[in-house]
Amino acid sequence: MSGKKRVFIAFAIEDKTSRDFLVGQSKNESTPFEFVDMSVKEPWDEKWKTNCRSRIKGCDGVIVLVSKNTTKGDGALWEASCAKAEGRRLLGVYCSADNRPTSLPAELSGIKIVNWTWDNIATFIKSL
Repeated sequence: MSGKKRVFIAFAIEDKTSRDFLVGQSKNESTPFEFVDMSVKEPWDEKWKTNCRSRIKGCDGVIVLVSKNTTKGDGALWEASCAKAEGRRLLGVYCSADNRPTSLPAELSGIKIVNWTWDNIATFIKSL
């Protein structure tokens, strides 16, 4: 696993299928990165935020999966804000062409958001 990039995935729980698909990509032996995620499995509390911040700080970059669900994804939006505060590089990736939000939440301002293609994701990860 040496030399692989650690990438945190922020996503609204409704986009778990997209997250699973992206994680599946990382399991390919030739993929030069691994993923870390902190899915909200328990009610929000300060301990969760502390643990999540620690994981984000331990990653090389953050991918935010963006869909119509993102505006309601409090966890994902907090993770994006946390990553910005920790100085991590971020990339937004649209889950699909037909599931884009009509407007982006303020937490995603200043983040480049691209279509979901292997080239777009690989370019970001190689730049970390």
